[in-house]
Amino acid sequence: MYIFDTTLRDGEQSPGATMTHDEKLEIAELLEDMGVDIIEAGFPIASEGDFAAVRDIANRSKNAVICGLARAQVPDLERCWEAIKGAPRPRIHTFIGTSPLHRAIPNLSQDEMADRIFETVSHARNLCDNVQWSPMDATRTEWDYLCRVVEIAIKAGATTINIPDTVGYTAPVESAELIRRLIQTVPGADEVIFSTHCHNDLGMATANALAAVEGGARQIECTINGLGERAGNTALEEVVMALKTRGDIMPFETGIDSKKIMHISRRVSTVSGFAVQYNKAIVGKNAFAHESGIHQDGVLKNAETFEIMKPEDVGLATNSLPLGKHSGRAALRDKLRQLGTEVGDNQLKDIFVRFKDLADRKKEVYDEDILALVTDAMTDGAEHLEIVSLKVTCGTGGPAEATLEMEVGGEEMSATEHGDGPVDATFKAVRALYPNKARLQLYQVHAVTEGTDAQATVSVRLEEDGKIATGQSADTDTVYASAKAYVNALNRLHVRRSKTGSDVKEISYKDVS
Repeated sequence: MYIFDTTLRDGEQSPGATMTHDEKLEIAELLEDMGVDIIEAGFPIASEGDFAAVRDIANRSKNAVICGLARAQVPDLERCWEAIKGAPRPRIHTFIGTSPLHRAIPNLSQDEMADRIFETVSHARNLCDNVQWSPMDATRTEWDYLCRVVEIAIKAGATTINIPDTVGYTAPVESAELIRRLIQTVPGADEVIFSTHCHNDLGMATANALAAVEGGARQIECTINGLGERAGNTALEEVVMALKTRGDIMPFETGIDSKKIMHISRRVSTVSGFAVQYNKAIVGKNAFAHESGIHQDGVLKNAETFEIMKPEDVGLATNSLPLGKHSGRAALRDKLRQLGTEVGDNQLKDIFVRFKDLADRKKEVYDEDILALVTDAMTDGAEHLEIVSLKVTCGTGGPAEATLEMEVGGEEMSATEHGDGPVDATFKAVRALYPNKARLQLYQVHAVTEGTDAQATVSVRLEEDGKIATGQSADTDTVYASAKAYVNALNRLHVRRSKTGSDVKEISYKDVS
C-alpha cells in the first residue's frame, strides 16, 4: 500500500497553516524518514516561495517520490517539472474539475474538457514518466463521463489515477463501489495504480479511504493530523494504524515506521499552529489516557482490556517520568532521544539553559514541557522584533497596564499601554512600538501539562493584506507567552513583507483535489 502525504500541499492550504521555507524542508525530511512513499511537496506555480520549497525538497530527497501539483495548463506543468526534476524520483500530479459544477467554472463542454485532459496529461508524460491525474470532485461527476475521462487519462500516459472526494460528499459504501467499478469498467485500469483522496466534511474521510482500499485502491492520500481544507483530509496516522491494527480484515502493509508518528504529529502541530484536539484518534493527548476507575483497573491488570494499540507503537514514551532541577545535561539529552528529537550540542546547550530556568519555576518538568522548550528554542533567533522585558499590572481596581521593552530592528524601545486585560494591554504595547495593520484571527491558549505551574502554549494567527502568519510560544507566564507568540507572528509577516511576497500564494487554489 502506497502512502501519499500531502501535508505540504493540501495541509498547508488550511487558512493560517502556512509554513516557512525551512519548516517545509524539515517536515519533508521527517516524512521521508518515517517511510512515506510519495510526498506532495507543493504547488510550484502558486508563488516563488512554493516553487523554491518544492525545488529544494526535490533536490534533497533520497528515497521518496517527490510530487508537484499542476493545473491542466501547459505553463503549470512546465513550472512543476522545473521544480521537481532534480528529485531522484519525480512525479507530476495534474488535475481538472470534472463534475458539472466544476466544468462550469472554465465553461468547458464535456468534449472540450476531454480534449484538454488528453493534451495536458500527454504533455506531462513527455516531461516526466511518472504522472498522476485527478478528476477533481470525482464523487459528484456523472458516472459515464468519469469513466470516459479516466480512460482518456490512462491512454494519454497517466500512471496513477487519483479519485478525489474533494468536498467530503461520499460515504464508505459508495467509495468502495466507485473504485471497484472503475477498475472493472475502464479499459487499461489494470495497468495503473488507483488512488483515493478523501476530505472530512462529514467526518468520514478515514472510513472512505479504507473503503476505497477495499474496492481496489492501492494509494492513500493523507496528511499528518488530518490537516487540510475545511474539515481536513484523511489523517495519515489513522489509516496507517488502522491497517496495522486490523490486518486481519485489511491485509495491506505500509512502509511507515509508526514509532515516528507522534514526533512528526507534534512538529506539524507546532509549525502550522494547529493544536491537536485532546480526543483526536492516535495522536490526541487522551488517546491512551484512562480516567474511569473500571478502565484504569483493567489497564493495570492487562493493557489489552482497553488498549487496542501499544502507546510505544506510535512513538509515545512508555513512561513519562519527570525531570527536575537536579537533572543533568545527559539526562536531558536522553529524554530528548526518547521523545524522538535529536539536537546538536549548541541546541542542547540552549535548551538546557531554558530547562534549568523552567525547573526552578516548576516542581516537575514533564515530556510535554521538554517538547515545548525545544519548540521555543527553535523559533527564537535573530529577529526584527525581540522582547527585552515585560511588566504587567492588573486586577479588579482598574484597567490592566503593560510596560514593554522591545528591540525593533536592533533599536531598543519601550512603551506603556492600558487595556481591558493584561493580554490586551500587552498587544497594544507591541503595536505602539511596531505599528501594523495585522488583524488578530486567532488567539488560543492551552496548558502543556496539569497544575497551576503548567506552561501555557499560546498560538496567535495574524492576517495583513491577505498574508497570514502564525506564531507560537510557551511559558509558565501566560501573558509573556502571549507576547512572544504575537511577536513571532509579526516577525513572520515582516519577513514576507521584506521578501515582497515570496512566501505568499499568488493564485487561488482553494478546493484543489
